[in-house]
Amino acid sequence: MKRIPLRKACALAMLALTLSGCSTWDSMNHRQKATVTGAGLGGVAGAVITNGGVLGTVGGAAIGGVIGNQVGR
Repeated sequence: MKRIPLRKACALAMLALTLSGCSTWDSMNHRQKATVTGAGLGGVAGAVITNGGVLGTVGGAAIGGVIGNQVGR
């Protein structure tokens, strides 16, 4: 049996929680959808760049959310 490192398990759990929050996607406007999408993509990119580092994941999500918010204007 292959073990999953705690950081990766936490990152997957956070991703699952984030995506479950999108169950009300229909009531969001375009800018809110762009912000959520940007945060998700930024979080994944930050995790990949920092090899699953928590700070990189959170930082990527924050930066991606800001970029998505501005693009969604």
